[in-house]
Amino acid sequence: MTVRLSMLDSFQLTCDGVDVPLPLSAQRLLAFLALHPRPLLRGYIAGALWPNTSEERAHASLRSALWRLRRPGRSLTQARDGRLGLDAAVAIDVRELDELAHRILERDGSRALADPTSELIGLSGDLLPDWYDDWVLVEREHVRQLRLHALEALCDRLLEAASYAEAAEAALAVIATDPLRESAHRALIRVHLAEGNIGEALRQYAFFRRLSTQLLGLDPSPEMEQLMGAVTPR
Repeated sequence: MTVRLSMLDSFQLTCDGVDVPLPLSAQRLLAFLALHPRPLLRGYIAGALWPNTSEERAHASLRSALWRLRRPGRSLTQARDGRLGLDAAVAIDVRELDELAHRILERDGSRALADPTSELIGLSGDLLPDWYDDWVLVEREHVRQLRLHALEALCDRLLEAASYAEAAEAALAVIATDPLRESAHRALIRVHLAEGNIGEALRQYAFFRRLSTQLLGLDPSPEMEQLMGAVTPR
C-alpha cells in the first residue's frame, strides 16, 4: 500500500491513489507529526494540539485521533518508548519540497540542471493555507521562505543556462507569492535584459517602483538602480 500525505495548498491523504477522508482531529495529528522529522513525546503532542483542555482530556483526544488513523494493512504512525512519529513509509510532499529546495540551494553552479519544469512544480504551494494554528503559521513561513530562496536560485541557474522562459517563470512564481520582494523583480529584470527585451525590463522596473512607493513608501534599492542604470531613460 502506497500512502501519500499532501499539505501544500490543501490537506489530502491517499492510499494507493484513493482519497482517505479524515476528521479534522486526525488531520491535525498527521500534519503535526509530518512537520517533525523525529518522534515526539505523547504529552508534548497532546499539549500542542489541544492546549486549551486539561492534560487528561488532551491525552484522550490524542488517543481518539490515533484510533481514527487506523488503516487496514498499513499503520500511519509508529509508537515507541512513549514517543509517537509518522511511519517512515508515508510520502510527504512538504519534505519532498524541503529536500528539493536544499538541493537547488546547495547545487554547484557547474553541475547540470535537472528537469526545470519538474523543479518548478516541486517548489509550488503554500503549507495548509486555510489552517491558523500557531504551529502551522511558524512552519508555513519557514516553507515559504525556503521556496522563495530556492526559486530565485533556480532562476539564476536557468539564466546562466540561457533557459530564459523557465527562468522568467521561476521569478514570476516568486513575485506571485510576494509582490513586494525586490530580489525577485531584479531577477526577472535580469532575464529580460539577457534576452535583449529592454522594454520589458523597463516595464517591470516601473511596475515595481510604483508598488514600492505606493505600498511601502520606499524607493527601489541601490542594487535595483544599479541594475537599471544602463537602460533607464535620463
